[in-house]
Amino acid sequence: MTKRFLFIVSLCFMALTAMAEGRAKYVFFFIGDGMGINTVNAAETYLAAVEGRIGIKELCFPSFPYSAYINTYSASNGITDSAAAGTALSCGQKTKNGTEGMLKDQVTPITSISDWAHAAGAAVGVATSVTVDHATPAAFYAHVANRGMNYEIGEQLTKSDFDFFAGSDFSKPKNPTEGGPDLYQQAKDKGYTIARGYKDYQKKAKKAGKMILLQTEEASKRDRSSIPYAIDRTKDDLSLCDITRAGINFLMSKQGEKDGFFFMVEGGKIDYACHSNELTFISELIDMDDAVKVAYEFLQQHPDETLIVVASDHDTGGIVLGRGSYNLHLDIVAHQRMSIGKLGRELHALHEKQGDKYNWELVKNFLTENFGFWDKVQVNDDQTKRLQAAFDKIMAGKGQDTQTLYQRDDELAQTVKTVINECARIGWGTTSHTNSYVPCFAAGAGAEGYHGRMDNIEIPKVMAKAAGWKIIEH
Repeated sequence: MTKRFLFIVSLCFMALTAMAEGRAKYVFFFIGDGMGINTVNAAETYLAAVEGRIGIKELCFPSFPYSAYINTYSASNGITDSAAAGTALSCGQKTKNGTEGMLKDQVTPITSISDWAHAAGAAVGVATSVTVDHATPAAFYAHVANRGMNYEIGEQLTKSDFDFFAGSDFSKPKNPTEGGPDLYQQAKDKGYTIARGYKDYQKKAKKAGKMILLQTEEASKRDRSSIPYAIDRTKDDLSLCDITRAGINFLMSKQGEKDGFFFMVEGGKIDYACHSNELTFISELIDMDDAVKVAYEFLQQHPDETLIVVASDHDTGGIVLGRGSYNLHLDIVAHQRMSIGKLGRELHALHEKQGDKYNWELVKNFLTENFGFWDKVQVNDDQTKRLQAAFDKIMAGKGQDTQTLYQRDDELAQTVKTVINECARIGWGTTSHTNSYVPCFAAGAGAEGYHGRMDNIEIPKVMAKAAGWKIIEH
């Protein structure tokens, strides 16, 4: 070989190496469902407040070097739902509200970034803190005109051939055809191993070809719709961090046969809390940030070939940080020991246990112990009267429940929630979605593609470009 030839080969190798270093081989996409700009701001403001200071304490993902603000309207509505938003974030195309993985004609199926990654030889993971067939995860593998077609969505999951799924459970696993196999059996027939809880995953992962990680059967008997809120979680409950660790572990175990991976992780219960206008969303957002930290540790180990994108599908609740004064008191959230949904269940259980001894003083002490009322949280006379009046109405059989999208609260639980918001100086515009801008944050290879104002349909396309995956329109 001539020196000139060797020199040319060397230059080509150097160029190829530089190109390889710039490619996002491993792509993480975290979606904070319902996470608005003020949702993130509230969590960071809270963390500073509990340290006794005004300002913010930075979380991991909002500190990423690149950020953008995103438009979220759908093809049919100024205010999107999660199905249309999920389709925009996964497929890069607008569709009608309620539609998953289809054009706005609700007939033509479209491919998602999961398909683009799969076609390029990458491993694919789709995970969430709610059901695996819920609106956001479904947009990454399913094609249905109506997001409520949960059984059909579950069937499409089992046929997707993607490598890893995780969430609380299937919404409707039972086969509507009498005697037909349920979704668990259909998944097994397609080569999926089903693990129930993180410990079960650790036992089964090495021998599994494809994996579906769900919470334990005991947890699903209590509530199959989601894993528990972070504030309510016990050591035996599946967490979003567990799901993220398991997903990384499983997708990396496939790297002998696969080329990189795409991994979508949804923090689904930020949305649940915001729909019910409760400040539990703060612990949910911090919990998702902890899951992002797991991915960020991976990025630090693979800095030249990892991309992490954290975005939202829409804002929920229209939260206002300020209510009639220039003061915020988000520090009071630190005294809350359970979600409002759990509060209702706990008071019901306390009533059953105490029987005729169940009275206002007992409930008042319970609220002091679990929410800091009249001790760490200054509840005024008017608020106290409203709380007691709600208790008295329930005891008289005249209490009125409040129904939001994912939760029904009795009158006392609803009043407790209202008092917390008042004391924290927090306002809400709605119990539904809004058309507010939502944030997007990015770090790693190709992260510079996320900046300024963007439309939600651009999010997956920038990801695909960074990874070198071909965008398949239909």
